[in-house]
Amino acid sequence: MSKSDLLLEEFLPYRLSYLSNIMGQGLAQLYTNKFGIAHTEWRVMAVLGISSGLSAALVADKTAMDKVAVSRAINNMIDSGLISRSFADDDKRRSELSLSALGKQTYEKIVPLVQAYEKDVLGALSDKEQKELDALLSKLTDYAKEL
Repeated sequence: MSKSDLLLEEFLPYRLSYLSNIMGQGLAQLYTNKFGIAHTEWRVMAVLGISSGLSAALVADKTAMDKVAVSRAINNMIDSGLISRSFADDDKRRSELSLSALGKQTYEKIVPLVQAYEKDVLGALSDKEQKELDALLSKLTDYAKEL
């Protein structure tokens, strides 16, 4: 094996992506089967559940998802009645997105499920390890944003 060989199992971006995909699949089973919401739609819903009135561009920024994927998810959610779209008073070109009444009800049903999933996964770590993981993830996220 040469120095230029890439060991995916040891390559941090791969490991984080792999973990994210595994956890995303586990989470998706909670809300896709029961509520018919895709993974990208849940991420949009999660952002709008805590920050109403955002533009699609801000939702894309907050989720770190591709703008096309966010736009597709938003349009699907508008069609299914989970999101309402209005236009900003000061700029009619900028849309503002909010969860509809149905979207809020759905969000409130999903949140306890995903929180329980998170608690279960974090149960593999001690309290100290959970705090360390939180600090390390924050540090890596901040640094990666600067790159």
